[in-house]
Amino acid sequence: MIVDSAIYVDGKRATAPGTLSETYRTCRAVDGVAWIGLLKPTEQEFASVAAEFDLHELAVEDAVKAHQRPKLDRYGETLFVVLRAARYLDRTESVEFAEVHVFAGPDFVVTVRHGDAPDLGKVRKRMEDEPDLLGLGPEAILYAILDRVVDDYGPVVAGLQNDIDEIETEVFGGNAGVTRRTYELAREVIEFQRATKPLTGMLAGLLAGAEKYGLDPELQTYLRDVQDHAIQVQEQVAGFRELLHNILNVNLAIVGLQQNEEVKALSEAAIAQNDEVKKISAWAAILFAPTLIGTVYGMNFDEMPELRWQLGYPFAVALMVLVSVVLYAVFRRRGWLS
Repeated sequence: MIVDSAIYVDGKRATAPGTLSETYRTCRAVDGVAWIGLLKPTEQEFASVAAEFDLHELAVEDAVKAHQRPKLDRYGETLFVVLRAARYLDRTESVEFAEVHVFAGPDFVVTVRHGDAPDLGKVRKRMEDEPDLLGLGPEAILYAILDRVVDDYGPVVAGLQNDIDEIETEVFGGNAGVTRRTYELAREVIEFQRATKPLTGMLAGLLAGAEKYGLDPELQTYLRDVQDHAIQVQEQVAGFRELLHNILNVNLAIVGLQQNEEVKALSEAAIAQNDEVKKISAWAAILFAPTLIGTVYGMNFDEMPELRWQLGYPFAVALMVLVSVVLYAVFRRRGWLS
């Protein structure tokens, strides 16, 4: 549960107690700032931390259960901040999200991570390498965590931009499976937007209360810089969402055109086939008429008036030719034999 625990005096690590109990005793004994880093603590494990620093029960419940939206709440002298960190996974070309909860009080900072990001070990090292900044108090640690989370958004933005470029190429290349990938990427962008959009309001709230709560002017400058970066990320993500919407519409239009071409080709094939059927049917009818006449005159009955008629044979032949010519003329006029 405990990733790291240390007491800082004048921006320098004074001691690193091995247990939470030692941290509490040392924090009360010296005039310093306790920074405790926890990873996925249970409700029972977090109970002693909550009791020692008098953390509000609602904030404690949120920190333990996770799955919270980014927000900034103040409970008395304690700030409670929920951040959604993100990182881009090149192997799967997807975005992985995690949560970090920060309690910043007068003389303590408690961080609760749910996931691998952000790497707070690097944040701690950076602050220990900058004792003047760390000496500004718990709000400086909160700033460093905010800065780290926003900086980690940079590779995510670059990864999403690359994915969108690939999708654009696939759309105009006629890849039929691009629609599914576009939907999946759109969901990631929406999720990323939910993580980044509240940050600008949270930072604006921190800066708005700077004078009331005595926030160091230098620290205010650092927070404004983080706010500028957060706004930039937010604008890029909003642009991604609009671009994906347009790509999806274009892809649907292209798919529609392709389907229309396929239907047109099928229709032309059906028409051509129908024409062939007409020709076959017409010739079958033309050949059937003489056959029928010949069949009638070929029946071996004794009582047939035409059997002893002198002009019977020429009449039968003439009748077969006449019927065939008439049928040919009719079918040709109707376009069946063109």
